Amino acid sequence: MNSPKEVINIVNEITILKGKYPIKKTIVLAVLAGAYIAFGGLLAIIVAGGSPDIAVSNPGITKFLFGATFPIGLILVVTVGAELFTGNNAYFIPNVLSKTLRIQSVLKNWSLVYFGNFIGAIFVAYVITYLTHIVNSSPYIDTVYNIAIGKTSHSFLVTFIKGIGANWLVCLAVWQGMAAKDVTGKIIAIWLPVMAFVTIGFEHSIANMFFIPLAIFEGADITWMSFLIDNLIPATLGNIVGGAIFVGLPYGYLFGKTNRIRQSN
Repeated sequence: MNSPKEVINIVNEITILKGKYPIKKTIVLAVLAGAYIAFGGLLAIIVAGGSPDIAVSNPGITKFLFGATFPIGLILVVTVGAELFTGNNAYFIPNVLSKTLRIQSVLKNWSLVYFGNFIGAIFVAYVITYLTHIVNSSPYIDTVYNIAIGKTSHSFLVTFIKGIGANWLVCLAVWQGMAAKDVTGKIIAIWLPVMAFVTIGFEHSIANMFFIPLAIFEGADITWMSFLIDNLIPATLGNIVGGAIFVGLPYGYLFGKTNRIRQSN
């Protein structure tokens, strides 16, 4: 297993590579990541949403089923390679702290990846799911509606805080994945924190780019403006705080600082 200090070194190397990607490559990788996360969301709807009897008698088990199936998206992002906005919220911070990367480069990457993630998630929501009628009958359609209505029913502050919790755990999952040295270890390391955040009910902006538009396509009484204002904006801001402030910043400070001290000596 890689130590926390070794993980920071890996993060720094990955960030340098990400910063050198051409814009087209970044966007293509981001579209793929948005699609992968959406596939995880679709699988969770099929498995957990297809278990209404369990939901009535033991809702905790249904939440767990939802959380247990969703992580396939992030596992794909990490193992086969893709650009995910929420993971990148933490990736770039250690290099910003060491002043080897400018904040402008970070914002450029985040913007491109966020756009690409949205395209990928919308593609899976509309083309792969809506046009194929996979979830347009009960009990799946009820789950689709309930998810979207629940996600757009909270205050800005509540969704923002839930966004912090989601990406805190997502970025820890990415960090743990880099600590593992084989594919099996990476899968387990990623699965556990992602399962936890989904089961708890936190808000992940990229996942919500799939869940809520899918409900809109399927006829839910939710507007695009409500999607943006009531969920996507506060969830995104919370995700940035959760990844950058609660993962990238402390680990970059704690373990990247040691490397900088050694270099200065």
